[in-house]
Amino acid sequence: MLSNLDVSWLFFAVATVAIFGFMLGMALDGVMGDDGFGATGNMVVITAGFFLGILAANNWGVHFHDLKVAIGTGLGGAFIAVFFLALIKAGIGRLMSY
Repeated sequence: MLSNLDVSWLFFAVATVAIFGFMLGMALDGVMGDDGFGATGNMVVITAGFFLGILAANNWGVHFHDLKVAIGTGLGGAFIAVFFLALIKAGIGRLMSY
């Protein structure tokens, strides 16, 4: 799906996801506090996870004929990325506190 996009459409998609990711990152920063990455860090993780989720699904042979399915897959990848990176950060923090 992403390989079929023109460069201008790809920039537009990244900008759109980054804008919504920043809004979600600010909300997650309020919820997660010190366990998160800050509003900008959460935005970077969300944006990267969104596009990596779509790329991973494409590599596994999933073809997105509907934009709703692609957005759902991207959001799933974003939340998985935030979850695992926050889990790793919490684990490292616990190891360092001993």
